[in-house]
Amino acid sequence: MATERIDRIISSCTEYSRREVKRLVKSGAVSLDGSAVRSCETKADPDTAEITVNGKRLHYRRFVYIMLNKPAGVVSSTDEKGLTTVLDLVDDEARRRGVFPAGRLDRDTTGFVLLTDDGAFAHDILSPVKHVEKTYLVTAERPLTEAELAELRAGIELDGERLLPCSAELRAEGPPPVYELRIRQGKYHQIKRTFLHFGNCVLALRRTAMGSLPLDPALGEGAWRELTAEEVEMIKF
Repeated sequence: MATERIDRIISSCTEYSRREVKRLVKSGAVSLDGSAVRSCETKADPDTAEITVNGKRLHYRRFVYIMLNKPAGVVSSTDEKGLTTVLDLVDDEARRRGVFPAGRLDRDTTGFVLLTDDGAFAHDILSPVKHVEKTYLVTAERPLTEAELAELRAGIELDGERLLPCSAELRAEGPPPVYELRIRQGKYHQIKRTFLHFGNCVLALRRTAMGSLPLDPALGEGAWRELTAEEVEMIKF
């Protein structure tokens, strides 16, 4: 990896601002590979360098990836005046790093939201070319007929465009019935509008997986945790 200024490295993974790091460097509290740092302009490879602040070693992460179980009523936005956003549910460190939702869920839709500060990764999983699969549980007003299910799976026409084929299976007969849908697109209100195409209404919608990574069942509503490197790879497949 290319080297970075040491003040930028420290401020990206601690609570210290760049100005505070400058004071720490001046006081001799920062060391690089065992030697005191004399200038904030000193550069290092954050993946390999041993950096300590006040004797404590930093654990650098180039990017963070967060799985959040979004409750209803929370918006998938970084700033929405007067409303609770997904960023309000994570800690100060995540917000300081500049994480953002990689894809949005409607305000009343619950489940898996990915937050990250890795713009390239977010672009890849949202790109129509990549077709990363997302899994949803859909609670419908009434059961779909076999003919409607067949049409849904084949891909209905929406906004003058034929949707990609998807998987759709009945998971609970209800009432109300619950379907599991696996889609590879993310058109505006795609699932709700698809059911409206059949004169049906979506009563509840929950995202349960991204790629082959399921939402952690141990995460309660509003809870979150960071993903492992292996889990990040699972989102791509």
